[in-house]
Amino acid sequence: GPSLVIAYSHCIAHGYDLCHGFEHQKLATESGYWPLYRYDPRRVAGDGHPFVLDSAHPKADVMRLLAGESRFQITAQHDPERYRALSAEVQRQITRRIALYEDMAKH
Repeated sequence: GPSLVIAYSHCIAHGYDLCHGFEHQKLATESGYWPLYRYDPRRVAGDGHPFVLDSAHPKADVMRLLAGESRFQITAQHDPERYRALSAEVQRQITRRIALYEDMAKH
């Protein structure tokens, strides 16, 4: 059947050498910034869960990801207090999203 792939892709505007793109994408996944999952409604017919979370629980610090991209570091340089607040909010959102996805994968 039809499929839709939503992918995280590196870009020159992120401000790091693109030869490190794979490592950056891996960090995005391992930090929970970009979790990997699948949704297949056909699995319900076989008593399976349509939502499958492929990512493990985050094991990397999202701050490493943010520190590697100039788009985030510009904010850190111009307004460090705002950057700290936004970074903390990113971590809270990741925690909430992963908890939601883990719950969805169980039901």
